[in-house]
Amino acid sequence: MAKVLTSRKENYAQWYNDLVIKADLAENSPVRGCMVIKPYGYAIWEKMQAALDGMFKETGHSNAYFPLFIPKSFFNREAAHVEGFAKECAVVTHYRLKNSPDGKDIVVDESAKLEEELIVRPTSETIIWNTYKNWIQSYRDLPILLNQWSNVVRWEMRTRLFLRTAEFLWQEGHTAHATKEEAIEETKKMINVYSDFATKWMAMPVEKGTKSPSERFAGAVESYCIEALMQDGKALQAGTSHFLGQNFAKAFDVTFTNKEGVLDHVWATSWGVSTRLMGALIMAHSDDNGLILPPKLAPVQVVIIPIYKKEEELGRITEKARELKKRLEERGFSVKYDDRDTQKPGWKFAEYELKGVPVRLALGPRDIENATVELTRRDTMEKSTYPADQVENIVEKFLDEIQENMYTRALRFKEENTFTAGTYEEFRDIINNRGGFVLAHWDGTAETEERIKNDTKATIRCIPITPEKEEGKCIVTGNPSRKKVLFARAY
Repeated sequence: MAKVLTSRKENYAQWYNDLVIKADLAENSPVRGCMVIKPYGYAIWEKMQAALDGMFKETGHSNAYFPLFIPKSFFNREAAHVEGFAKECAVVTHYRLKNSPDGKDIVVDESAKLEEELIVRPTSETIIWNTYKNWIQSYRDLPILLNQWSNVVRWEMRTRLFLRTAEFLWQEGHTAHATKEEAIEETKKMINVYSDFATKWMAMPVEKGTKSPSERFAGAVESYCIEALMQDGKALQAGTSHFLGQNFAKAFDVTFTNKEGVLDHVWATSWGVSTRLMGALIMAHSDDNGLILPPKLAPVQVVIIPIYKKEEELGRITEKARELKKRLEERGFSVKYDDRDTQKPGWKFAEYELKGVPVRLALGPRDIENATVELTRRDTMEKSTYPADQVENIVEKFLDEIQENMYTRALRFKEENTFTAGTYEEFRDIINNRGGFVLAHWDGTAETEERIKNDTKATIRCIPITPEKEEGKCIVTGNPSRKKVLFARAY
């Protein structure tokens, strides 16, 4: 099989790029910094999307859709927001093309300049809060709990498939509330939803906390996040939830009459995850043979591959394979029977290892005679033979075990690569020579945070929610510190 991956140890970045492309997840597009998500990659994203969408609706949210284009003047309303996104914005200035004078090219029609430029949305707070102004007059109109599934554009100069692209897919929740307490409760609720999704669906343990002021979302009062640790020892921000206070309500004059009859500004939140989760899924679990997908997110949970030497053997194998496939599908599993005669079984084995299919069943003439089936699980590559009449129960057992084992393995890795540094020398040694998460005291100043970043390329990934206090001294300045924060180099 030609689809050989660079090993993680040899070159982790190249291993990742090889895997994304050779497992048919995505590829670079003709548009610089953008990607084509291929059917297999999109099928995984659809499973993520369906799970998250169900979790959002269970917590009372509805889906809506808002425009891709945002008037430039909207960004002038909230100073921190425009400053945070100004360098990443794609701007539409004209609305028409025409033939060049020599007829050899298509050019922008200079006479078709827009009166006001439009920003291709990097995020939708401004357009949504301008809309909410028309929807909210009284406390009876609150809360508004909306989410949208969409694409956004942030003009990245250095891109990598799924992890950082100029255009990406995501969901963004935007909620409006009558009280500060209700909005804060919503912010915390949604970061817990993301944490549950990462844990229970992605089999990926995360650290949960708040961002430092310099790392907060532009325009937020407080930003909560979940941070995951990848196999190369770097952190990846996997989801964020923001308490926006009344900043956007004041910027767009969104007021309401509260229960006491007093006019007040609305309280806001926003929260989101993106196709960056695909990158997290790959780097948290996969190996040098390819993807290892948690069964809950695998587009194909079970693949059946016929093993035969003589063409006349295929008929009986196919009959039995289709029977097994039907029984497994009736139990609720997604199953593929690969009877292509263009590739040999060994090639197919490697192909489905590369694609991370959790369970592989091999079926040959001897299995038909003995009423057995050979089963291989992708997470451990363990292979055993089982009675064919028990296949549904065995597959169900293994899928549950694989999901749990993947989480346990990732959790063990995170725990073994989370360190505590008592001095700056120790901190730099860990960051430079081991990687991983490092807990250390910080004095709370932007100057110290910036110094650590410049010295080591490590950033504060989050300020852990628990414990509330853990008095100590900053590893850099020796000044008082309320608690340890989590540092790492990050994607």
